[in-house]
Amino acid sequence: MAKEVVKKIKLQVPAGKATPAPPVGTVLGPAGINLQEFCTKYNDATRDKMGDILPVEISVYDDRSFDFIIKTPPTGFLLKKFAKITKGSVKGANEIVATLTKDQIKEIAEIKLPDLNCYDIEAAIKIVAGTARNMGIAVEGMDEEVVTEEVSEVAE
Repeated sequence: MAKEVVKKIKLQVPAGKATPAPPVGTVLGPAGINLQEFCTKYNDATRDKMGDILPVEISVYDDRSFDFIIKTPPTGFLLKKFAKITKGSVKGANEIVATLTKDQIKEIAEIKLPDLNCYDIEAAIKIVAGTARNMGIAVEGMDEEVVTEEVSEVAE
């Protein structure tokens, strides 16, 4: 008989740096899984992506065993990493804090494609570009006419 999934837990943990201390311990402790075992397995699986924040989906079974699936880093995290900024715009699309090239947006879209709700790279690029625009990151050649219109509207 197959094991029954009792609980699904979603966390965002820095790659290779999971510890039984909070926030990981506070979320996984009540689920009854071995914290040290999870941390060891997670850190081993993500050692090559050090420095990135990775979402992880943990399935806890009725016998207190678990499986986890590591997703791709959040789009916002990747955009900030590629633009070399610490945070996005406070005013959203009305304030430009950085600029990325189409190639950088395509690279981020290729990284995110397995987790996005689309089938081809063109749709993934549009999704990533939309997130960038909302964070105040301009995309060279893609939305320059839109940005100039928005800047002129804000100036008035």
